[in-house]
Amino acid sequence: MSRVINSGDTAWMLTATCLVFLMTPGLSFFYGGMVSKKNVISTMLQSFICLGVLSVAWVVVGFSLAFGPSVHGLIGNPAAYAFFRHVGAAPDARLAATIPLALFAMFQLKFAVITPALITGSFAERVRFSSYVLFITLFSLFIYCPLAHWTWSPDGFLHKWGVLDFAGGTVVHVSAGVAALAGALYIGRRKVHERNAPTAPSNIPFVLLGAGMLWFGWFGFNCGSAGAANAVAVRAFVNTNTASAAAMLAWLAFDWLRGRKPSAVGAAVGAVGGLVAITPAAGYVEVGHSLAIGLLAGVLINAAAHWKQQSTLDDTLDVFPCHGVGGIVGMIATAVFADNAGLIYGSPKLLLTHLLALSIVIGYVFGGSYALYALTDVIIPLRVSDQEEETGLDLSQHSESLEPA
Repeated sequence: MSRVINSGDTAWMLTATCLVFLMTPGLSFFYGGMVSKKNVISTMLQSFICLGVLSVAWVVVGFSLAFGPSVHGLIGNPAAYAFFRHVGAAPDARLAATIPLALFAMFQLKFAVITPALITGSFAERVRFSSYVLFITLFSLFIYCPLAHWTWSPDGFLHKWGVLDFAGGTVVHVSAGVAALAGALYIGRRKVHERNAPTAPSNIPFVLLGAGMLWFGWFGFNCGSAGAANAVAVRAFVNTNTASAAAMLAWLAFDWLRGRKPSAVGAAVGAVGGLVAITPAAGYVEVGHSLAIGLLAGVLINAAAHWKQQSTLDDTLDVFPCHGVGGIVGMIATAVFADNAGLIYGSPKLLLTHLLALSIVIGYVFGGSYALYALTDVIIPLRVSDQEEETGLDLSQHSESLEPA
């Protein structure tokens, strides 16, 4: 395998890395626009702070855990790249044959940053900021890094099984969605949710802006996962846009069939759901299949969100329906449609492998995340007081407010 740096691939991956960086600020607008006015700043900061906390954790030990030489296919050697030792301009035949290893590490960092940020929507408006920072650090090291190693490291056991996860169906979205479900169950309902008080998004233009930034950044997320400027990256580009567009229209059509008016928030969430579902399949399927994946995701995520609204589960911003259900749909669809290996080509092997992998990942993430919420709660109580929740987290946690002084 070549170990000569390719300038075209390097430029491509630099661009993709910058695009993925944009997704976390985009998520902050997406989530911030959905919450009540007294919690906008705190909700946006919960996404934004991940850029700081997890960047440091990744350099110190996270990259080693995710991509270091394997310990029994379960985790990377934590000392291998500690403090980015041996992570520089030289390529690495095992991980990045045509680009600097440091660039590969920074591209992967952006995935590690946004995954815990996605979880925040499930417990928005009721969690103490200091305990949140502790939780995302623990989640990154004990949940995200092992999953990345299992799936994307050449020595990871899911990778060796043949699991196809092009850009994070399990590692990012299923993990975030399932951890969100565990968090909503552990932390409990907001007081307004218990009272069945009506709530509405504080800033719908923020939601649309955030969705647009996510859609734009997702081209880096999926296309960059090809690792080079090649035909696979172009296929991922086409499939990413097609699935997102189809899911947005499917969401709105499903609402219309149930007698609802088309909404801006629905269009935004539908588009993001399509992006989630195509992520594991983006480089493996034909464009017609991406259209089908988007349509299916738009309907199923909408149905899951509607079910959640009828239940007592207080997943504030529908993280589990969008990312948990969307990620599961995407992983199963990958096993059905993947070129020359999917179920439509006559072999059930990949589908059975993906179902087993999903079972392992869901069990590990739910149990592990629930334990980390409990551990965090012992060290720094997770839940704010009733008075702080009523005041709003912007003031109670940060002494800041959208309202003029």
